[in-house]
Amino acid sequence: MAETTYQPPVRAPYAEDWSRSRGRRYPEHESATRTPFARDRDRIIHASAFRRLKEKTQVFVAHEGDNFRTRLTHSLEVAQIARSIAKAMGLDDDLAETIALAHDIGHPPFGHAGEDELHDCMEKLGGFDHNVQTFRVVTELERMYPHFNGLNLTWETLEGVVKHNGPVTDKLARPSWRAIVAYDHEHDLGLNTWASAEAQVAALADDIAYNNHDVDDGVRAGLFNMDDLAEVPLIGPIIKRTASDLPGVEPRLLRLEAVRRMIGAMVDDVMDETRRRARAEGVCSPDEVRSMSRALVAFSPDMAEDLAQLRKFLMERMYRYYRVNRTRSHARRVLRELFQLFLAEPDVLPPEWSDRVRETDNQSARAQAVCDYIAGMTDRYAIEEHRKLFHTDLWDRM
Repeated sequence: MAETTYQPPVRAPYAEDWSRSRGRRYPEHESATRTPFARDRDRIIHASAFRRLKEKTQVFVAHEGDNFRTRLTHSLEVAQIARSIAKAMGLDDDLAETIALAHDIGHPPFGHAGEDELHDCMEKLGGFDHNVQTFRVVTELERMYPHFNGLNLTWETLEGVVKHNGPVTDKLARPSWRAIVAYDHEHDLGLNTWASAEAQVAALADDIAYNNHDVDDGVRAGLFNMDDLAEVPLIGPIIKRTASDLPGVEPRLLRLEAVRRMIGAMVDDVMDETRRRARAEGVCSPDEVRSMSRALVAFSPDMAEDLAQLRKFLMERMYRYYRVNRTRSHARRVLRELFQLFLAEPDVLPPEWSDRVRETDNQSARAQAVCDYIAGMTDRYAIEEHRKLFHTDLWDRM
């Protein structure tokens, strides 16, 4: 019988303690079967905005192929990595998983092209930021409960959603951040500090997931091949070692094994660097994590440099490739025309949304309602709405 190498982790002194949660904006009776953070996770999974991630673009528009990642599969991969790292480091894995699942829930259709277009449409009225939209989804736009709007998540989860990349005081003057500033006045999120170690784990898990699955999807789409990656830092040496370890293995399995090993290398690096920083800083509590002058959870300098080179390669060969640019261009036109039409003619919106637009004379509020409707669309729904509204041959299907 094979000897196991797994050892149950010792709880880190700077891990969040669910029994000491700062609670929810609207007090509720706690669950008898789940911790508050696990309950947050389940609320996110059951949210309609989370389900719609299944047909929202990661890099490739969702209908371009069943094998490419979508926002939903990306979020699941991030959550799996975040939970694994948190558990191995003695952190609260429920909280890390919850923040990871929620981190992209406010993304509009068509990925960053959709975000850029909605920002341009809303520029004179404050702009659009998918992180702020995520916050608005979980605190306001999801309507599943009789006693409050939003999901009424714990303070720790909301803090992680807002600050997983660090303090945000430099963003608070932006008009697009008004919703977070207003909420903070009522339920202080400590916007000038770092978030929990668990939130920082979720942020690094996002980097690990997208760098690896974009390599996999890029090869699968034919934008580059394994030979093209041979001289790229991090992935190149791993491909060479994998090929040496598995002579004659078929290319598809070589690719998958190399990506698997790269994930492992990045996870190991994060845990080693984080433990080194925790020892150097003498961190002994969650509050000490928040008051640090730098992130606790991080890649080593060498890994960060290698990742910068990998991202440069992906930017040149994938994110700005002409086929991807054509899709981005088309997607932006679709959203721009929908936005202009809905704002000018709110009567063509579904009743619950047209009522929201008509009930105010405030141009900013009207535009925000249109923006919220479009941001909630899937790729497929946005394309179908555009076809119905701009192509007369489809009138019989309206």
